[in-house]
Amino acid sequence: MPVSYGEMAFVYDLLMQDVPYEEWVSFTDDHSSGKNILDMGCGTGEITIRLAEKGYQMTGVDLSEDMLAIANDKTPSHVSIHWLQQDIRNLAGLKNFDTVISYFDVLNYITSLDDLKAVFKQTFDVLKPGGAFIFDVHSLVHLQDNMAGETFAEVYDETTYIWFCEPGEQAETFVHDLTFFVQEPDGSYNRFDEYHTQRGYRMELLKKELYSAGFVITAVYADLKREPVHNDAEGDRLFFICKRK
Repeated sequence: MPVSYGEMAFVYDLLMQDVPYEEWVSFTDDHSSGKNILDMGCGTGEITIRLAEKGYQMTGVDLSEDMLAIANDKTPSHVSIHWLQQDIRNLAGLKNFDTVISYFDVLNYITSLDDLKAVFKQTFDVLKPGGAFIFDVHSLVHLQDNMAGETFAEVYDETTYIWFCEPGEQAETFVHDLTFFVQEPDGSYNRFDEYHTQRGYRMELLKKELYSAGFVITAVYADLKREPVHNDAEGDRLFFICKRK
């Protein structure tokens, strides 16, 4: 099921501080079908806000109330964004979008094939005919070869984390075991732990389910490059560009 970030929401922007967000915005510019965009799994709103500042009419949906609160707090006063707490498997009251985006491996958190089908159906239903669906996933090869069995750690001025990634009990799933130490104003440290499960999907399976939901796939790219790829081993992060029939 989709993940709802707990205390990690409050350190998420720190962990993502080196992301080249403007490249993601440019990529969206290149492939969007219009100005009315739904950001599905918007997190703390970094992409949503940047697109709004470029003149897009933005709606941001996320399961995490804390993520949405942070996004709302940092929204500039000169832009208007509709923030909604919803489950992307069951969207309500949304329709007629030109484009739906879902970035930063949101769909890897959909670990059930039935739930993935539900997300694709919901996305199809909220788009206008001819509308674009743009999303990324960590490739299965990347999760298997570069993440499973690895330990990652980072020390910042006031926050430290240790991150273990292990294969899950179900095939092609991966469990992220994260421990954070965050310095409090009195100098002490607060420890909290989070456990996230992701699933790697083979490109051909994603294509099959997208076609079944009524989408046409115009291209698959890797790692924000503009040359199409054709198999799972050609990139760490795969970007699907789809159109509603």
